Amino acid sequence: MATTQPQPDVLIRPLVESDLGEAARIIRVAFATFLGLPPDDPRGQTDRDYARSQWKTDPASVVAAEHGGKLIGSNFATNWGSFGFFGPLTVEPEYWNRGVAQQLLGPTMEIFERWGSRHLGLFTFPHSPKHMALYQKFGFWPRDLVAVMAKQVSEKPSTASAETFRFSEVAGDERPQILADCREVTNAIFGGLEVGIEIRAIAGQNLGDTVLVRDGGKLAAFAACHSGPGSEAGSGVCYVKFAAVRPGRRASEVFERLLDAVEAYARAAKAPKITAGVNLARREAFQAMIARGFRTEMQGVAMETGDATSGYNRAGVYILDDWR
Repeated sequence: MATTQPQPDVLIRPLVESDLGEAARIIRVAFATFLGLPPDDPRGQTDRDYARSQWKTDPASVVAAEHGGKLIGSNFATNWGSFGFFGPLTVEPEYWNRGVAQQLLGPTMEIFERWGSRHLGLFTFPHSPKHMALYQKFGFWPRDLVAVMAKQVSEKPSTASAETFRFSEVAGDERPQILADCREVTNAIFGGLEVGIEIRAIAGQNLGDTVLVRDGGKLAAFAACHSGPGSEAGSGVCYVKFAAVRPGRRASEVFERLLDAVEAYARAAKAPKITAGVNLARREAFQAMIARGFRTEMQGVAMETGDATSGYNRAGVYILDDWR
């Protein structure tokens, strides 16, 4: 197999705020082109914005590729404590097969090293050997399928629970404790896993809300949800960026209550559709989603570092995410 030579004279640098509009355009065009859609296809023309929300969450985690003074690609890294992932990694289609993606990945891996991430992952398309071969150069290997699922919100309101509430309802001086409680939930699943950055970003950027569920007075589950224009969901959609349930004998029951709470939030946010990703190694969570009426809209594959037993993708884990 011929080795792709790096594009000469490409500058790899931090993405800056003035790049965001062009970065969003490249993301849209790159995915449309890869999926065989015209760049102006209405299916890709939504008011969701991956680039701005992720950049504002942590500007130092995003790298850009520039050629001749023109932005030609970008990559976004995410820090969830002991776990890190990257994406979307996109390059202007006219620069494909010139080694630009590989040039973006080197500095991205340095970011993970700086963070001290002990496990890494990514979401990609299972029908693209080219992408898999590139990521394998950096220690990522294909593991499990990931279902990006969706369902229409029921018109029948679910029964309200006194133990269900939202982060927006929590007083400012009580929020640090709620964030600590969420960290306790994720740490019980995978040591050091911590997604407070997502909860704070949603609250600080007005991207949606985080749904929280207590069980016996103790925080048992939460779901960080995007909704509305400018978020990673867009108008009319409630996108579960991350959700987790504290492990234990009541985890399946709490997961059902969490899904009820997410649906109630989507209804309140006037979002008739819910989307969420689930790794198929988390079989019980996947089966529960199917039973609730979720159907797979898109399928990807998780690539990870480490061996087959590392990470948090395993049976008995109730987590929703998709690393896109």
